[in-house]
Amino acid sequence: MRINKVGVIGAGAMGTGIATLCASAGVPVVLLDVPATDGDRSALARGAVARALKARPAPFMDPAAASLISVGNTDDDLERLADCDWIVEAIIEQPAPKQALFARLEQVARADAIIASNTSSIPMRVLQEGRGAAFRERFLGTHFFNPVRYLHLLEIIPGPDTASSVVSTLRHFAERTLGKGVVIAKDAPGFIANRIGLYGMVRVLRLMEQYQLTIDEVDFLTGPFTGRAKSATFRTSDISGIDILVHVAAGTAAATGEDFTLPDWVHQLVASGRLGEKTGAGFYRKDKKGIATLDWRTLEYAPQEAVVAEELAYLRKAPLAERLRGLTRAGGNRAEFVRHLLTDVSLYTLATAPELSPDIVSVDRAMEWGYGWEMGPFAQVDAMGIEFLRDQAKARGVEPPALLSAAREGCYRQLNSGPRQITLLGEYIPVEPVPGLIHLPTLHTTGKVVDHNDAAAVLDLGDGVLLLEFRAKMNTLGPGVFAAMEQAATRIRSGAFEGLVIGNADPRAFSAGADLGAVGTRAKAGDWKALEAAIAAFQQGVMDLRRLPFPVVVAPAGLTLGGGCELLLHADVVQAHGELYAGLVEVGVGLLPGGGGTKELLFRFTRELAPYDEADPFEAVKRAFKLISMATTSTSAADARRLGFLRPADRISMNRDHLLADAKARVLDLAPGYTPPPPATIRALGREAYGNLKYGVWAMQEAGYISAHDVRIGNHVAYVLSGGDGPPRDVTEQDILDLEREAFLALLGTAETQARITHMLETGKPLRN
Repeated sequence: MRINKVGVIGAGAMGTGIATLCASAGVPVVLLDVPATDGDRSALARGAVARALKARPAPFMDPAAASLISVGNTDDDLERLADCDWIVEAIIEQPAPKQALFARLEQVARADAIIASNTSSIPMRVLQEGRGAAFRERFLGTHFFNPVRYLHLLEIIPGPDTASSVVSTLRHFAERTLGKGVVIAKDAPGFIANRIGLYGMVRVLRLMEQYQLTIDEVDFLTGPFTGRAKSATFRTSDISGIDILVHVAAGTAAATGEDFTLPDWVHQLVASGRLGEKTGAGFYRKDKKGIATLDWRTLEYAPQEAVVAEELAYLRKAPLAERLRGLTRAGGNRAEFVRHLLTDVSLYTLATAPELSPDIVSVDRAMEWGYGWEMGPFAQVDAMGIEFLRDQAKARGVEPPALLSAAREGCYRQLNSGPRQITLLGEYIPVEPVPGLIHLPTLHTTGKVVDHNDAAAVLDLGDGVLLLEFRAKMNTLGPGVFAAMEQAATRIRSGAFEGLVIGNADPRAFSAGADLGAVGTRAKAGDWKALEAAIAAFQQGVMDLRRLPFPVVVAPAGLTLGGGCELLLHADVVQAHGELYAGLVEVGVGLLPGGGGTKELLFRFTRELAPYDEADPFEAVKRAFKLISMATTSTSAADARRLGFLRPADRISMNRDHLLADAKARVLDLAPGYTPPPPATIRALGREAYGNLKYGVWAMQEAGYISAHDVRIGNHVAYVLSGGDGPPRDVTEQDILDLEREAFLALLGTAETQARITHMLETGKPLRN
């Protein structure tokens, strides 16, 4: 069975998030909510889509995808779900209303349609009560995490009678079409991630009181410092809603018999209407003065304080595994808090995991994909040391969980044949790989590194395809990257390989661009000959992608800025992740794209107009100028296609885990009979285009929008895109590259640009001067 159309019931945050993700993936959706009491009876669902189009961060990858969502209400339009292949409810988190809805759906849905609940904690065995055997066979839980577009995890929870074919069909759709990381959870209250996450939240609250810490301190200690999400504990709760926390804690306590009691002051917050982000105040409050933090003792707010924690500063730059091990020995009240929390969560996870999950790796993936942990709880146990946990259990006088006793050598073992995970029987069994994932760390440890230096590595992906992987901080580009690229090219030219993928496994960035620090240092030293040679080499390295006698596929994901975007623009084809944030952002540091980006946008947009005799060629120049001068960055791969960074032939992988495998497949598809494209020539418009663009820049300055230095930058960009200020002429790519390089060096020689570079390196923020 193939899922071609989706029905979503409930247009709240979760239901709308599921609908917008499906639509962004190109799947038609019917979105229903309860009828409005007057006027437009489908106003609730219609309003939800309208709000989603305005929301930030955007639920839609492409606003045009909203046309794939048709709205209605549950009284008048339930029959419209009859041709849906998958119907998911996301209504109020109570069993009775959900059960009543499923009774109605049993009469309406197609006999082979998959029916699912997006419940966050209610067991399937409860929700399916009263339904027939045929319904139960195609019923299961699909627990998405909010915001649906951005959080990778989907927990699939089979019910007692769910057919295995239903699970596999939905899993394939979720992984391939929606881009989700799927974990199969057992039908236990809270499932995996929320059960462990809720326990951790309750322990944080109690330990904060015990150790007399502030909310600011706790969010520092439970954020990136300990490998958790940037939103840490209290910011996360504000986003999801404190009322939801209270409701889920009460429900999970009732279902499990465990103690999830929240402090009285949390209930007082809810009673006073301070529910988090949706009401403007919760654990934090944001107003015109900035962000204020709740004092949990008084329930009053005070300006947010930056936490320094000097006693732990020596651990901050250490890798997470070393940081966690260091925290088992560190001194001070804050370290004691972290140690107590990590121990509590680890022992709880070790004890509860067999009830929640078929294996420990699913628990780790659930917490990494759903809660943004850098390292799952079992991997954390190994990082801290299995003996440390045994000692902690003994010191507390508690019976060690069965998994702790079974894990003689840790929760995981790394063997030449692959990673192993512990079972309750004390056996180490293979870790099931993530479907579709080419795991680069495994290639590094199994003899697949062909060449490497400090900045890049060349790996053998198999089947005659090599991978160029960037390895510098934020995957910046420098001589080492192009040296590795040339080594890869030499091997492929020899006939031993078919082609090249350029990509990596970094969850944040494909590449943040050229090494700005090295550029700034040479400029301050006045080493202009070396700078010009380096920029020329960068340009030629990028242009080589197009000249090589074999296919090159660039596989970007996340931040793809500056020089990273220039690599993308020059690939034979691009296989992009859906979350692609690409842009030529050099004007932010007082420069223009100097690695072929200015040239490529001009040539690309000019060629797109070539088939249209009546088209004004200045529109291509203006389009490129706008993208560069505004430092426009795409909000998704679909947006990158709209902007022109991606072409119609470029493809999108919704699942980051599949990206490198998809790129490899494209290389193999292109390789037979491949020939590089011929050199291109276009007509540059010269002084007329230059004058028009300069006038636009002047007008912006007159209106007070830009500074004098912004004018200088804009005029340099205009000059390059016009091919100079002479008469119209035919130009080659090298002609524009030469102008691009000259303008880059001219701007780099100004004090204002050097100040912008220094400010960006020191603060991470642009300087307007």
